[in-house]
Amino acid sequence: MLSFPRFLRNTAATSSIDWKRARLYALVAYLVSRLFVLAGGAIAVTTWALQDKEEGKPVKNGLKMLVEYLDMWDGHWYLEVIRKGYPRVIQPDVTYFVSDARAAFFPLYPRLVHYLDLIIPGGPVSVSLLVNFILGGVFIYLAGRIALVLFNAKVAERSMVLLCLFPGSFVLSFAYSEAIMLCLAALCLLALVRHAWVYAGVFALLAGLARPNGIALCLACAIACLIAIKERRDYSSLIAPLLAPWGYIGFMLFLRHHTNEPWAWFRVQNEAWQESTSFGGTAVVRMFDFFRSPFSSPTSLVTAASIFVTLFLLYAARKHKLPSIFFWYSIGILVLMLIPATVTARPRFLFTAFPLFISVAAMLQDDDDRYWTLLVASLSAGLVFISALYGVYGAIP
Repeated sequence: MLSFPRFLRNTAATSSIDWKRARLYALVAYLVSRLFVLAGGAIAVTTWALQDKEEGKPVKNGLKMLVEYLDMWDGHWYLEVIRKGYPRVIQPDVTYFVSDARAAFFPLYPRLVHYLDLIIPGGPVSVSLLVNFILGGVFIYLAGRIALVLFNAKVAERSMVLLCLFPGSFVLSFAYSEAIMLCLAALCLLALVRHAWVYAGVFALLAGLARPNGIALCLACAIACLIAIKERRDYSSLIAPLLAPWGYIGFMLFLRHHTNEPWAWFRVQNEAWQESTSFGGTAVVRMFDFFRSPFSSPTSLVTAASIFVTLFLLYAARKHKLPSIFFWYSIGILVLMLIPATVTARPRFLFTAFPLFISVAAMLQDDDDRYWTLLVASLSAGLVFISALYGVYGAIP
């Protein structure tokens, strides 16, 4: 049950020349993609500076504004948790204008940054961005390892490049929690493939401490367990699904004890962000809004694009069938993406369904490079566009 670390050692496949080349291409793609995010940020920062100038406000330092860009929205709230921890009392009718709203954000990423900030100089903002830059690279590598196990080195190479350049990958450069959750999700899925049930359960548990959609790994663990029991009578596989939900549950119990309020997280979500459930209704409304007036709303444009990409990814997953644990983890992510009433289909949420991108890479592995070149160029432009849109219009990708 504890054999998982062996999978991280070199094998014949991972020491091949093709895999070494794939890793090199992925490294270049990752570094270039981070520059694309900064290019989008530069567009946003320039727009802010021009607006400040028109309004007669003093123009801030460009580098300082770029850092503010990288820790805006969710990054602001994670930094609140890093600096202050969680509130003991959450005021009635809480709004996102007050610090108590930080109780809505899961603890693993901000707590990690908090403790690293004690030993690494530069302050919490610098540490949070550095941590995500490193974790982002680790995730890309782990996704490549999964593609190598499922297919071959060429698919692994293209999977890593796709994930680097997909517009939702902007989160790997922001002070957001997706990077750590994705690393844990990849490790969990790799552990499930190798029947390392304890490791799979622990990684799923930790992912549930990182983000709400980390609970999609519970579904992957349950599917892997059912297969193991049906095919091999391996009842030790029950360990994974039994451990998996306790990260999410543990955070709910912690807030209950810490704030002396039974449903603190749900109240903050409902009151501060007016978040409820629509089960896809919001996405449908945004789609109709896009078709009526394609460029009137950046949010509707992003939602419509995300839905179209989701359908394409599901088509690719059907054409190049993923093993059940990867497919159902991705379905869990997509369902969790569509359930909320306020924030629905977005590139950053779609990005966390990363096994589907491996299917796209498998579909394109025999391509003569015409479509591949066009796709890489389109994704690169999309990454700059989304990164700029995020800052210029305050759209939530």
